[in-house]
Amino acid sequence: MSERIIVINPNSTTAVTADIDSALDALRVDTGIAFECLTLDEGPPGIETQSHVDSVVMPQCRLIESHDNRASAFVIACFSDPGLHAAREATRKPVLGIAECGLLTALTLGDRIGVIAILAGSIPRHARSMRALGIENQVAGELAVGLGVEELGDEDVTMGRMTEVGRRLVDDMGADVLVMGCAGMARYRGRLEETLDVPVIDPTQAAAGMAITASRLGYRTRTQRMIS
Repeated sequence: MSERIIVINPNSTTAVTADIDSALDALRVDTGIAFECLTLDEGPPGIETQSHVDSVVMPQCRLIESHDNRASAFVIACFSDPGLHAAREATRKPVLGIAECGLLTALTLGDRIGVIAILAGSIPRHARSMRALGIENQVAGELAVGLGVEELGDEDVTMGRMTEVGRRLVDDMGADVLVMGCAGMARYRGRLEETLDVPVIDPTQAAAGMAITASRLGYRTRTQRMIS
């Protein structure tokens, strides 16, 4: 089987999938690994609540099962890492969540992490993940831009708000590395990093980089418990 990493956008907004796909271009060069980005048609337009997270778990597992023989690894491209552990029971292939990978990558580039969320309601959900990873003491803070997933395509408004929030995280809260808390923010990473002069992590790129390693080394989980 050729090396193919399947990246799943768990919301149904195809523009977000397109942004995710574009963000992976830098990782397609000379790796010999193909990236394929899929949209979960059953998902909500944006994953903005715990109910949204819960609603995509089983459809996402079924999607993984249906593509299992084509993939060497999977990436779940939503910062809530929806259904991550259930997905890992649906396949023996590595399954990487972008929040987990983005936050762990940030720890290699700084001491105090700042996270840019889309909506304030996302912050408690993200905080639970940070506590589960045991890194809450290394998080300087998380602030929201106040835009839903579907609104992130307005580049002037989104860039302005991300810059404002990023400056507050760096100047007022002491962050020395930033993580963008939504896969739909991918197009803004380069400009934000240049403007704020701190490392900015696109978590989908971080997860994809780890997936390349997992694919190239042929990692597998020990057991497979299929979801029906």
